[in-house]
Amino acid sequence: MRPLHEDLHGPHQPQRNFKRPCKGKFMKEEIVNSNWKLRKGEIIAAKQMTSAEKWFDIKLDDGELDHEPGQFVQVELFGIGEVPISICSSPTKKGSFELCVRAAGRVTNEMHKLDVGNYVGIRGPFGRPFPVRVMAGNDLFFVAGGLGIAPLRSLINYVMDNRKDFGKVDILLGCRTPQDMLFGDEVAGWEKRLDVNFSCTVDRGGPDWTGNVGLITTLIPGVTIIPERTFSVVVGPPVMYKFVINELLKKDLPERQIILSLERHMKCGMGKCGHCQIDHPKNYYCCKDGPTFSYDEVKEAKKL
Repeated sequence: MRPLHEDLHGPHQPQRNFKRPCKGKFMKEEIVNSNWKLRKGEIIAAKQMTSAEKWFDIKLDDGELDHEPGQFVQVELFGIGEVPISICSSPTKKGSFELCVRAAGRVTNEMHKLDVGNYVGIRGPFGRPFPVRVMAGNDLFFVAGGLGIAPLRSLINYVMDNRKDFGKVDILLGCRTPQDMLFGDEVAGWEKRLDVNFSCTVDRGGPDWTGNVGLITTLIPGVTIIPERTFSVVVGPPVMYKFVINELLKKDLPERQIILSLERHMKCGMGKCGHCQIDHPKNYYCCKDGPTFSYDEVKEAKKL
C-alpha cells in the first residue's frame, strides 16, 4: 500500500507564477493554470430533487471538465456572484458533469431558478480528490449523511464503473426523512446489486417507511471489516463526523484510512478569502489543501 500522501498531495492545484514587482507595489500573483479560466457551461438537464436541492447536468462549450472524484468547481452566475459546488458525477461519465445544489444563499437560490438552456460560468476543477489510486485493491466503506451523498456519489459511481479494481464495498446512507433522500433511483440500484452491501436509515420515518429509523452510527457496528485493508470515506454534516469516526476507530480502522471531505468549508476556491481556514495547528485552507483529508491529518482540528 503506497503512502496516502502520494495521492492526497498530488498535483491537483493550479501552478502559480509569482512575479516580484518594483518596490512599493504589491506582489501580483499570476494564475497560469487553465483551471482558473472562466468556461461557459450550458444546463442540458435539471431536476428539483427535494424542496431544498436541485440537480443540474452541465455541458461545457470547450470540452471535458476532466475532474477526479472529490473535486469541486466554482460556479458563476453572471452579475450575481460565484459559489463552490462539489461535483457529484463520476469522471467516467463523458460529455457533461453534474452538480447537486442546495438553496442556501443568494447565489444558490438564484441558481435554483435556472433551467435547461440557461448558461453558467465554470472554473475548475479544484481541490485534492479522493485517493482512488491508493484505495484500489482495498475494501471500501462509504458513510454518507444528508447532502454528503452528492460529493460521495462521484466516488461511488467511479467505483461501480471500475468494480473489478476494488474489494468489498459497503455503503451506509442516512437522511432526515425518506422525502429528503437524494438520488433515490440510484440508491435503489445500489441496494439491488449483489456486489454491494447497502443499508439506509432515516431520523424520522413515515407510515409507509419500512426501513431503519435512527442515527447512521447505529448501522456501523453491523458492518464487518478487515481493518488493515479497508478505507472508509465519510461525508456529511459536521455534527456527524465525531460520532462516525468514534465508531470506525472502535473497529480498529487506522486513522490514515479514514477519509473525510470538508467541502462545507469551501468558499473562494483559492484559499485567499480565509473563510475556508480550519482551526488546526497547520492552518489548513480547505479550498487549497482539501477538501479531502485523512483523519490523521485533521484530528487536531477544534472543529470539523
